[in-house]
Amino acid sequence: MTTTEAAPVSVPPPPTGPVPWDKPLALATLADMLRIRRMEEKCAELYGRQKIRGFLHLYIGEEAVAGGAMRLFDADDNIVATYREHAHALLRGVRMGAIMAEMYGKQEGCSRGRGGSMHLFDRATRFFGGQAIVGGGLPLAVGLALADKLCARAALTACFSGEGAIAEGAFHESMNLAALWKLPVLFCCENNLYAMGTALSRSESQTELCVKAASYGMPTMSVDGMDVVAVHEAVARVAPEVRAGCGPMFIEFRTYRFRAHSMFDPELYRDKREVEAWKTRGPIHTYTARLKAQGSLSEDEFLALDAKAQAEVDEAVAFAEAGTWEPVEAMLRDVNTQQPQHQG
Repeated sequence: MTTTEAAPVSVPPPPTGPVPWDKPLALATLADMLRIRRMEEKCAELYGRQKIRGFLHLYIGEEAVAGGAMRLFDADDNIVATYREHAHALLRGVRMGAIMAEMYGKQEGCSRGRGGSMHLFDRATRFFGGQAIVGGGLPLAVGLALADKLCARAALTACFSGEGAIAEGAFHESMNLAALWKLPVLFCCENNLYAMGTALSRSESQTELCVKAASYGMPTMSVDGMDVVAVHEAVARVAPEVRAGCGPMFIEFRTYRFRAHSMFDPELYRDKREVEAWKTRGPIHTYTARLKAQGSLSEDEFLALDAKAQAEVDEAVAFAEAGTWEPVEAMLRDVNTQQPQHQG
């Protein structure tokens, strides 16, 4: 190899093998990932047309994590996510129209248009964000889990964060308290190898993330986050234990984002060949290939699921376009409050 030639990009082989589920679950999981992908692709398009403004962090490439995990959480469980949270909100049950309207800044959005892409929130589904601060959701998850334990509620808090959050003090404080108090938190680390534009190996002296979590005395697991079956099986195994009061657990989902960190990111920190190599492990097409190979999915069934996802996206965009801006006179609503008048 000459000095001008780059080393070949090496990625793990794509997920293979049979999908051990009945057809309804298998197709529902595929539908979930297609809904995420089509919604996110439309968001990228709308951002380019300046319909969506501000920051926008896409989940394209990481669909297997949310797609495999989210349907395993109960209605009473709490979900805390990062600013790359559209998929989690959608699969938690937040209407796609409400998500899209929020990204438009319309008052019909799930946060009344005040949060935008990074601050999706829905009390009805116990979806508590959308946190713009790296690691900001970790202490919140600990607090929610503590409340559930004190109130003797049989619920868990699933906290999604990126591997960049592990460099934050909040990670260590949260892990310590969760373990010390034996709280029902399932820490779900979506390790996509890059904290913004910094590779994990350039920012962490210890790149084995489970080692860090295990130092707090909690069980850990590392899972192929590009394999929706592996994700689902892992969460199905540990979530009931966390919910039953066995204490916190940590799962590392090894995944990869196909798009830049955000729509503002020029993406100068990684080789395009690396991205293309990882796309051979794309969670949707590898899972689709497995289903077709075992006779659980036909091309017509795939096209029907894809068309249904696209129709939902079109309806969500129409809802957002028809939405309304918050009137100026309401801008201080929930910001200031009137002091009660005391009788002398």
